Amino acid sequence: MKAVHANRTSIAGDVRNRAALCPDITPAAWLLTGHVMHARLRPRRHRFTYPVFYVRCDLDRLESLDSGWFGVDRWRALSLFRRDHGPRDGSDLAAWMRKQLAAAGIGEADGKIWLQAFPRMFGYAFNPVSFWFCHDRDGRLRALLAEVRNTFGARHSYLLGAKDHAPITGDTPLICKKVLHVSPFCRVEGSYTFRVRESAGSTLASVSIDYHDADGLLIRTALAGRLTPLTRASAVAALIRQPLLTVGVVAGIHWQALRLALKHVPFYGKDPAPVRFADASPDPESAAAAVTQPRAAAQPISSD
Repeated sequence: MKAVHANRTSIAGDVRNRAALCPDITPAAWLLTGHVMHARLRPRRHRFTYPVFYVRCDLDRLESLDSGWFGVDRWRALSLFRRDHGPRDGSDLAAWMRKQLAAAGIGEADGKIWLQAFPRMFGYAFNPVSFWFCHDRDGRLRALLAEVRNTFGARHSYLLGAKDHAPITGDTPLICKKVLHVSPFCRVEGSYTFRVRESAGSTLASVSIDYHDADGLLIRTALAGRLTPLTRASAVAALIRQPLLTVGVVAGIHWQALRLALKHVPFYGKDPAPVRFADASPDPESAAAAVTQPRAAAQPISSD
């Protein structure tokens, strides 16, 4: 079995290497299989890890994914609906994202746009955060849109970029002010620092999110896994491994909330108290990075 896994990994890595040289052979979608880790540092330490899988779709080739085993805007065991993302009106997602990039002045992101999200499973999905990876024509990441949702039905999108819209690397801190109330155990204050780590020649991919409130680093989150082409076989295997993934996401959120309550972590409810002060920066170096971010990086694209 180890040999089979190593062979699949080698094949996926070879696909990524060849795709870097010849973008036309890139699969229309990837399956990211891995884990989500969430660690709260205070006032009580609390950590958990869950196995997950995401689909990462080339939005310009979304229609080509519609098949008997993966649905686009129609019911399948696994599916993706345009109305779940972006403008949420069922319109072209790539065109919508490019309008946001143009409005933010990020003309460098003129290449592929990939949406990474939990798929609908048997018609249901809840995405705490979806990522839109916006590349230039050479395949370099130029912008990241983080589309965040809470269990109260609200959402907020953060468009993030490097200084002067330079290529985003694993060492690039992408910082924005927290706007959306996500957890009843946190206030709406402080900032997020995102980091994206992946390369064209590797099948490994991750996004980390550090949340700083008025007192400093409070929560660390990481989504990491291995990319393989999304095929009928890989989709069925993922479905067999985790048939209740999307239902489990919501159940897990409420289970962890109960655990926090039992640990007597302060509860702020659906309408938390006003912030203690306007903004919190992770550290002096990151604070400087936040100031030099493009103005659009700290502004929402949409919120409900």
